[in-house]
Amino acid sequence: MALEVEPHSRGNARQERAHAGEEIVVGLINNMPDSALDATEGQFRALLGAAAAAYPVRLRCCSLSSVPRGREAQALIASRYWALDDLLESRPDALIVTGTEPKQPDLEAEPYWEELARVIEHAAQHTISSIFSCLAAHAAVLHLDGVRRQRLPAKRFGVFQQVVAADHPLMEGVGGMLATPHSRWNDLPRGALERSPYAVLSGSADCGVDAFIRQEGSLLVLFQGHPEYESRTLLKEYQRDVARFVSGEYVRYPHPPAGYFDARGNELLELFKQRLVSRPSADLLAEFPFLDLVASVTNNWSKPAVQIYRNWLDFVFRQKKNSS
Repeated sequence: MALEVEPHSRGNARQERAHAGEEIVVGLINNMPDSALDATEGQFRALLGAAAAAYPVRLRCCSLSSVPRGREAQALIASRYWALDDLLESRPDALIVTGTEPKQPDLEAEPYWEELARVIEHAAQHTISSIFSCLAAHAAVLHLDGVRRQRLPAKRFGVFQQVVAADHPLMEGVGGMLATPHSRWNDLPRGALERSPYAVLSGSADCGVDAFIRQEGSLLVLFQGHPEYESRTLLKEYQRDVARFVSGEYVRYPHPPAGYFDARGNELLELFKQRLVSRPSADLLAEFPFLDLVASVTNNWSKPAVQIYRNWLDFVFRQKKNSS
């Protein structure tokens, strides 16, 4: 079956049939920075499209108006994204809420906090199930249960093997181990989550909690990682971090993503690092071995990610059908 992206159009009669027929309506609230806005939408479109095997899924995109934007991103959002009020009033069956790059140590000091808190409350009260990604997951547990993230001594960056820790329908068909990309500076302590109304579905000693849920009315599914990432996403982020080192934004040369490149890729990165550290130059950035590094990446996370999202869509569809 197909995924259809439904641009916002006032007076569109199709809005009135959001819950009609055997379809699922998902609102994607995409809060990623301008440089990643379109790519993130594409990642979730691809993931949902691959997961929507049994019934059509209608996707409605939105972005919080309080997230700072440049002119180009504002134009993209105005051309096809739903305003938050219109999206929530259309009562989608489910929401997917992304994070954004944090600017403040305290999430409650971010300019979009109040708007994001409103989304969290709506998701908990008025959706069948909703997914919160990375920073959005940190915001959800803080707003709902007062669980605060903790700053990590170094960026948790790479593809990590997770132990699937719970026999839950969302993990059906995934197996005992799960690879997931992570890219974050903060962490949610497992003990604090387990003392609150959360159940951990996957995690590991070197990565911490990966996926976890909260079931009180709506099923909230929270990821500290990024199962939606495409094969090159971590590579592009690492290239950006290297550029930030050259510009002086980062004092230390960034560590490459763990568990991501093969031995040849890590060797290429080390050689490039030696050249760049000895002679930091923006001109040398043009010689970053991007294409050679693409060949050293094996995507071992997208297949289980599709299975998890398929299980999630199955859950949403069954719950919707049972309540109709």
